[in-house]
Amino acid sequence: MAADRTNHPIVHFVGSIPLPDAEAVFRTLVEAAGPYLQRLPDGETGIRKTWIRFLQQLLAENPAIEVATDVPPFKFTQWDGKVLREIPRLRIKPGAKPDPGTFKTGYAEMAIASWGLFERLQRAAVIPANVKFQVSLPTPIAPTYNNMVPADRPKLLPALTEHLIGEVEKIAEAVPNDRLAVQWDVCQEVLAWEGYYEEGPVDFRSETLAVLTEIGDAVPAAIELGYHLCYGSPADEHCVQPKDMGIMVEMANAIGSRVKHPIRFFHMPVPKNRTDDGYFAPLKNLRLGPNTELYLGLIHHNDAPGDAARLTAARRHARVDGVATECGMARGDPARLPSLLAAHVRAAQLAVQA
Repeated sequence: MAADRTNHPIVHFVGSIPLPDAEAVFRTLVEAAGPYLQRLPDGETGIRKTWIRFLQQLLAENPAIEVATDVPPFKFTQWDGKVLREIPRLRIKPGAKPDPGTFKTGYAEMAIASWGLFERLQRAAVIPANVKFQVSLPTPIAPTYNNMVPADRPKLLPALTEHLIGEVEKIAEAVPNDRLAVQWDVCQEVLAWEGYYEEGPVDFRSETLAVLTEIGDAVPAAIELGYHLCYGSPADEHCVQPKDMGIMVEMANAIGSRVKHPIRFFHMPVPKNRTDDGYFAPLKNLRLGPNTELYLGLIHHNDAPGDAARLTAARRHARVDGVATECGMARGDPARLPSLLAAHVRAAQLAVQA
């Protein structure tokens, strides 16, 4: 059975943190929430601050890919219809086949560099000995759905999947596997379930589950595996506002039934205005494995009463093993970070007292 977190809830950090570098992230998060940590990300600083936006240019420069100048750009919108940016569409060049070896995303290199800092700080007892190094990675579907013309998604996905699995293999070779956790960030898949993207030649549900299963089972057995289900946060607001947790529960159940690698956790967001039972009611259908934990992204800025209400409502429908924000924090106001970190701890302490 999963550990009973009633008396020791986890503070989970999804990934991005608005700080200048990984060392600042490690030190700041440990100082704020050390006793409640199980894993620690490097904050996705530098080019990853805007998550996968840097991959647009990387893909456009690939020898097998070109800009589809005859196709209108994809309008990347948030929940209220505001267009955040227009993304030029890409396509596979006629007769070309993407080579996994030509993608240079740098995810393994960046993770290994951060691991060096993590290990040094853990040896110096800055980071608690029981805390694992967390690597948060986009799925191959993320840049594929955001950037490619729908008809060419199946032409890119196999190569990009092989590349990202290769990045995990490189990380696993450099980091002791029992001190490592890999979190796959599942965003475009959730949005596709909500009808956000145009349909492609392959049913998106089948495509999504096939890829999420392949990349989950590609994580070496001794490495912790988790999935962060996401509704996007390009401007620190969702691309779609979920009506309830139904789609996330459906996806978690489907992933859990297919992936052979033990899944340590699922993370799911909770919008600020959802303290009602209706939002959490689908959790009654959630079927987690015996060792799988549920973390809810219910922490919001300057809303302690709301954090408490969301936690209380959620716990009427499921065991909540950890608290978090809805997504990474780097795309929000950096001035909010100290109060957000304090809110994580306050909610964890509240969970103990409840």
